[in-house]
Amino acid sequence: MSETTLSNSRRSTIVGWTLSGLVIAFLIFDGVIKLPPLQPVIDTMPVLGWPVELARMLGIITLVCTALYAWPRTSVLGAILLTAYLGGAVATHVRIGSPLLTHTLFGVYMALFVWGGLWFRDPRIRALIPLSR
Repeated sequence: MSETTLSNSRRSTIVGWTLSGLVIAFLIFDGVIKLPPLQPVIDTMPVLGWPVELARMLGIITLVCTALYAWPRTSVLGAILLTAYLGGAVATHVRIGSPLLTHTLFGVYMALFVWGGLWFRDPRIRALIPLSR
């Protein structure tokens, strides 16, 4: 393996884990705050059209999907499940008429970070989704 290939591989891995780490940290925070009955969550759930009683379940789903994404052996499954979960968030914001760029598309931004982090850290994903030929 040449020095350039090794260096690019190391850089890609660092960039990938940095992107993934940001996503993982945010989603752990998002999942954990839904577990206890915190006032901001209690106030926000009805605004989004969700019963407050579902907050804990959504927090657990977020944490399980995030754990699958963080673990290298199950990261692709985690990315698929997180993409589905974030799609539900986008649908929720479309339904209630949230601002497009800041709220509605936030799930899309997160999904780009999820897959971008995986793309940089996993050569199998780069082979599956080549950005250049």
